[in-house]
Amino acid sequence: MREQRCALITGGSRGIGAAAARLLSARGVAVAVNYCRSRARAEKLVEEITAAGGEAMAVEADVSDPRAVEKMVDNVLDKFCQLDILICSAGVSSFQLLGDVSDSEWRRVMGVNLDGTFYACRAVLPHMIHRKAGSIVTVSSMWGQVGASCEAVYSAAKAGVIGLTRALAKEVGPSGIRVNCVAPGVIDTEMNACLTAEDLAVLAEETPLGRLGTAEEAAEAIAFLALEQGAFFTGQVLSPNGGLVI
Repeated sequence: MREQRCALITGGSRGIGAAAARLLSARGVAVAVNYCRSRARAEKLVEEITAAGGEAMAVEADVSDPRAVEKMVDNVLDKFCQLDILICSAGVSSFQLLGDVSDSEWRRVMGVNLDGTFYACRAVLPHMIHRKAGSIVTVSSMWGQVGASCEAVYSAAKAGVIGLTRALAKEVGPSGIRVNCVAPGVIDTEMNACLTAEDLAVLAEETPLGRLGTAEEAAEAIAFLALEQGAFFTGQVLSPNGGLVI
């Protein structure tokens, strides 16, 4: 069995997921960067990590497809032989009045944000339980904690991620597996591209620290919970949000 720790990061080709991949690699973790449609981005990130002396692979899967997720985990295990860390950061946003949300939009958001987290956790758990070790970090949102107007579907999905995290932590803690959640505030990533510059400025002004967060700051929270610094944390929700939600 290899000594180097290995991590699978869903949604790892961009935003918070990519920042987490870079940070974990810098801390000696081999990373599998999951992507769905952003193959070029994922491969470029893998090249960047490899050039810096790290070990990485790109792995394709639509996380809303349970069979694709199972195949992805098998591919990672074939490459790295073990899986120590799972980061569930794949996510999509939705901004509209609830009455305007179609059935297909509801399923799209739930499929990626909540179902995808469930499928990934379910796929890695047999391996982690067999080894009596593992760390899972899910990525929710502060809107999963308090809800957001015109983001009811997104908020519901992210609230589900928090509930899943807390329940699973109780279930698998006796097997030596930790499960925690990061619930970021407004982070300056492509996911917020639907917001205007004026909207972002208002959110920054409403944030007690007076600015938006960065993907790297969210990644630091993920790394803390995933690695040995957070060894006595499980079932917890860490929210880097600049004080917007307290």
